[in-house]
Amino acid sequence: MTTGAPDDLAGPTDPAATWDAVDAYFGPLVGEDDVLAAASERARAAGLPEIQVSAAQGRLLQLLALATGARRVLEVGTLGGYSTIWLARALPPDGGTLVTCEIDPAHAAVARESLAAAGLSAVVDVVVGPAADTLRRLVDEGTEPFDLVFVDADKPSNPVYLDLAVRLSRPGTLVVVDNTVRGGAVADPRSTDPNVLGVREMVARIVDHPRLDATAVQTVGSKGYDGFVLARVRG
Repeated sequence: MTTGAPDDLAGPTDPAATWDAVDAYFGPLVGEDDVLAAASERARAAGLPEIQVSAAQGRLLQLLALATGARRVLEVGTLGGYSTIWLARALPPDGGTLVTCEIDPAHAAVARESLAAAGLSAVVDVVVGPAADTLRRLVDEGTEPFDLVFVDADKPSNPVYLDLAVRLSRPGTLVVVDNTVRGGAVADPRSTDPNVLGVREMVARIVDHPRLDATAVQTVGSKGYDGFVLARVRG
């Protein structure tokens, strides 16, 4: 009896090369089009950090929004608008709204340009400023609850974003928080990295939260080794 993969399926010895190859293989399944590719290139040309979600992750966000029938989507962390386009394309044709928060005006300008090129300016509101301030304002205004919340901003603020996301949700709302594995560092209790500490505090709050059911998924791919937390708001 043999164990392990056959030699012809073992792949490159470099794990990252394997992850890239697998992402490329599934590219036709994911279906990144010219508009999305142009959004990535526009952000790259503007000097934005290349930390947006991968195409496969963008498609997952879109499918989650479609599966929940989301009409109102909240995004924390716009960057160049790449993930925003994936999410906005899931909104129903008869109406829908996406509010996305971006602290950097230069990033927001790039995102608006890409959203215009995608024909989505009318359904996406890019709000510039600290996301926590924007979310608190939405709470104070009694804004209509969101059906899906995607958090992909500064990790030390994840506990704050989580609390505010729940306040802006309804029973059944999905909350997706990206970059929560941190290359495995999240499991290291000795870590002093503020990004790791922000994730760990958020997870501790979810564990004790009376309104959240959640899981965490580790991912590998063109963006390296990381993962996300997926939570559902209970009634």
